[in-house]
Amino acid sequence: MTDHPKSHVTINTPIQFQDALPNKVDVAIIGAGVVGIFTALYLAKMGQSVIVIEKGRVACEQSSRNWGWIRQQGRDEAELPIMIQANKLWRDVDQQTQGKCGVVNAPINFLSGTGKRREEFENWVNIAKDHGVKSNLLSSKEIAHIFGDQSAKEWVTGISTPSDLKGEPWVAVPTVAKLAQENGVLIRENCAVRTLDIKGGQLTGIVTEDGAIECEQVVLAAGAWSSLFARNHGIDIPQMAVRGDVAQTKPLPEFTSQTSLDEELAIRRRQDGGYTLSLCDKHTAYIGPDAFRNLRNYVPAILKGWKHLNLKINAPKDFPDAWQTKRSWGDGDISPFETCRVLEPKPDQKNIDRMVERFKARFPKIGPPEIAHSWAGMIDTMPDFVPIIDQTPKYSNLIIATGLSGHGFGIGPGFGMAVARMVTGKTPEHDLSRFRFSRFSDGSRLELGPSL
Repeated sequence: MTDHPKSHVTINTPIQFQDALPNKVDVAIIGAGVVGIFTALYLAKMGQSVIVIEKGRVACEQSSRNWGWIRQQGRDEAELPIMIQANKLWRDVDQQTQGKCGVVNAPINFLSGTGKRREEFENWVNIAKDHGVKSNLLSSKEIAHIFGDQSAKEWVTGISTPSDLKGEPWVAVPTVAKLAQENGVLIRENCAVRTLDIKGGQLTGIVTEDGAIECEQVVLAAGAWSSLFARNHGIDIPQMAVRGDVAQTKPLPEFTSQTSLDEELAIRRRQDGGYTLSLCDKHTAYIGPDAFRNLRNYVPAILKGWKHLNLKINAPKDFPDAWQTKRSWGDGDISPFETCRVLEPKPDQKNIDRMVERFKARFPKIGPPEIAHSWAGMIDTMPDFVPIIDQTPKYSNLIIATGLSGHGFGIGPGFGMAVARMVTGKTPEHDLSRFRFSRFSDGSRLELGPSL
């Protein structure tokens, strides 16, 4: 068994990457999450000089706080070809790092306690088939077998994609960052990018708290912070941050190695012998000035999932959309990214308790799990649950890669490759029109993607 850190990355995680700032590079990437790191890796392999600047630590936010799913199943159809590629890219990078990313095959199962989702599952089987992915409908008996007949709950129907994978999030992204560094990428942690460097109306570089860097292209992949950064430059991204709570159990008997969710609970077996648990029906959205201004865009999504959404108007101090967070600053000012280097929301203990109770009710022979760690993460989400992957109209050499809506870990390599190709002017391998920046302003009707 591979040795792993105990839990997700925080501001207390020791700094691993402290490369000196160069005067000039081809590409500067803001944010060392999964998309930023993979973009850097692929750009370096394409012969570009690259630096990744991270205000906190590599993977310190959602990239180490997610469920660890690398799933094709249930994807928005426009994402699916990119996810199929990401599946292969994850396998490749895990092989290159001698298995340190913890990527293994783990069929992903969507389960339902009622028959209401059967038509949805049947539709997915057909979509998957059209893209060359095999997914199977599950009977109640087959679902019981997945859990070694240890389950007390009777699920009516389900769907499974045998070729899906899982990984170890808080290990995988830092591991890929080391690989990128070995390929020539410069990475600087604990260094905030304050502003873009704009001269004569042209984007010529970035200004960090430790100095300026000239570059030809900038990639903004700052997760929940992207909207705040962009708005300081007159670029409007209708992004919200939604809090999700996660827990990891202490080691338990392996009654299933597969990854599953139903309407209420998600579980994944980890390499340390425990399970990662999360709720599927409890999320918290903080309504600050930017979210309030963009609320109209979110009405369809809120109507679809309002029963599962807890709206609050008191975001924690210094969060991106807190009421007191400043919205305007210059390159000589202390930025919000230095005031709060890592988003560290407190998990709701009631939600952690619900996870334990639901696990116990489903698997009474296993018993109530002991929780080793629990945490929360801020999920950068868009009104239609799919990201922006596009150049900005204001600056053609600024590419936005944000709003992955909690789905970013698995698809990160695919979008990283897409962004790298975009930066270098290569022909896209996939149709990226679904992820265009202008869809929120060109009058087109938003189409909601799947929220899980």
